Amino acid sequence: MKSLYVVMAPIALAGAFLIGASQAQADDCQKRTINADHKLHDAIKKHGPDSPDAQHWRQELTAARSYCWDHEHKWWDEDAHAWHNEHNWDDHDHDH
Repeated sequence: MKSLYVVMAPIALAGAFLIGASQAQADDCQKRTINADHKLHDAIKKHGPDSPDAQHWRQELTAARSYCWDHEHKWWDEDAHAWHNEHNWDDHDHDH
């Protein structure tokens, strides 16, 4: 019985670590997307939708979504407060 514990304990610990690491990565994806989305909304409000500042944050938002898709196969939609499991975001959804 003790040998079973010696084998199973490291496996359980590794599983918990992987779940925690995956959750941390998803949290990072969500935080990056939220930050870029909020900065984009602020830039649009202050400088207009066609401003260089808005364009910069639009590109950052696309990069954050792409990062999440590449690493998690999902992306966070801050405006809808939802995860999406399809690569269906619109790079121009904040243009006007």
